[in-house]
Amino acid sequence: MGVTVLQVYPDLSRSGVQEMEKLHKRILHLHAQQTGVFAVDCDTYYTTAQTGCGTTRKLHIAHNSETPATTYAVLDTGTKQVTLSADMMFDLMLPRINHMYTAKKNLKIESKGAKFEISDFVVKMGNVYMSGHYKGILIEVEYLPCSVPALCWGLVREFMQSFMGSVVNNQAPPYLQNKFHDIHTPQDVIQQYCEKFNDIREGTAFTHSLATSMES
Repeated sequence: MGVTVLQVYPDLSRSGVQEMEKLHKRILHLHAQQTGVFAVDCDTYYTTAQTGCGTTRKLHIAHNSETPATTYAVLDTGTKQVTLSADMMFDLMLPRINHMYTAKKNLKIESKGAKFEISDFVVKMGNVYMSGHYKGILIEVEYLPCSVPALCWGLVREFMQSFMGSVVNNQAPPYLQNKFHDIHTPQDVIQQYCEKFNDIREGTAFTHSLATSMES
């Protein structure tokens, strides 16, 4: 797979309709072709009191329509994340660890929408929903020919700015910077989604992007 970048896109209308229509028009104007739909979902579990941990740890269980036979488990300790990949049978094991982890109600979150291809890029434009309520827009961009961010960030940034403008920072996102010289994997995609989903739950994901949009 190539290098993937996840970008929060500001939605001033807070409806998901107008801004998404604008994005679709912009990417189609670049002669992209819509090739299907996608979905990424995540449910988060928290350590229970019985575990005896001093701090609360999170276990993110995620699925990506691009890898339908795989379930991703991301253990978040607060200081680092460990990502495991398993088959779909892993979901059936979750009730067996309910003495260690428990899911809070109304926290399941997903990003879903249209997928486009343009030259060496794949673009996924997703509306984010938490418990069925619209929360914002996430754009996933993958550059297929390259698997190391340091070797292609400039090109990826230029492409993203061509249809998202100044919303895209000149510097790579912090997650990408930390993995700048590493080979990109499907686990990196999931970790980026979990990071953004967590920010959305906490209400911080779209604050900076809205401010940037208003300034530009």
